Amino acid sequence: MSKHPLFKGSYTALVTPFKNGQPDEHAFRKFVRWQIEQGTHGLVPMGTTGESSTVSHVEHKQVVEWCISESRNANKGTMVVAGAGSNSTAEAVDFAKHGEKAGANGLLVVTPYYNRPSQEGMYQHFKAINDAVGIPILIYNIPPRSAVDMSVETMTRLYELKNITGVKDATSNIARVSLQRLAMPGFNQLSAEDATALAFMAHGGHGCISVTSNVAPKLCSVFQNACLLGNFATALELHDKLMPLHTALFLEPNPAGPKYVLSRLGLMSEEMRLPMTPVTQPVKTAIDTALAIAGLI
Repeated sequence: MSKHPLFKGSYTALVTPFKNGQPDEHAFRKFVRWQIEQGTHGLVPMGTTGESSTVSHVEHKQVVEWCISESRNANKGTMVVAGAGSNSTAEAVDFAKHGEKAGANGLLVVTPYYNRPSQEGMYQHFKAINDAVGIPILIYNIPPRSAVDMSVETMTRLYELKNITGVKDATSNIARVSLQRLAMPGFNQLSAEDATALAFMAHGGHGCISVTSNVAPKLCSVFQNACLLGNFATALELHDKLMPLHTALFLEPNPAGPKYVLSRLGLMSEEMRLPMTPVTQPVKTAIDTALAIAGLI
């Protein structure tokens, strides 16, 4: 496999709509179509924002399949990177094999959470997944949630493997973008944080797997296009327009904020699975203010 930045631009870390306690296929497919119509570059089902930690394995695979089939029906070349993470290597391999069979363009695999493996443990985890599939794999490095931080050295070792092509970086350490780029020319680097995406791109990043793009896909895509063209004056204007929304959507745990906005847009209900709950009224008010600043209401 050629090692080059395959995934570029604005990728939406898709929420999963629920209805009466179950994943809502109709709402999800409608949401995916809307995302594609709004110009998002890529779709990422069953990541953290998709409430992957509270769905069954069967539901996880269903949502991935719905996303891929709806994307293919749209016939616009939108990339799909399927979430395939678990703190169990065997489960992650199973999700990865399913994502490949279902037709995903790539896989997003989080560093194993809760059990806190060593650098060697993380290497062996990703190597097992690499050896089981034949499509690109993005490492999802998110220390605040997984309680482990994959080192640049470990990523460099993994990059030598056939299918490990890049990272979704949620470390908030912008300096790492340059370090990783210098250590691994061609390493595909995607930001995991909307608020720092501008700095990430200025340091040589290739895009963002975005939460805000759930509710502002067009603005996020235009922002990423400007960054990729090196037009950082325009990108800064868009960043300033979106920054209050980036902040407001995370005043309470994600994805409660995006689901509130999407319910306002008539795309799905606010329903979530416990222990996640909808946002409170003060947060709704803050989000409404941010939506107005972004020109979305």
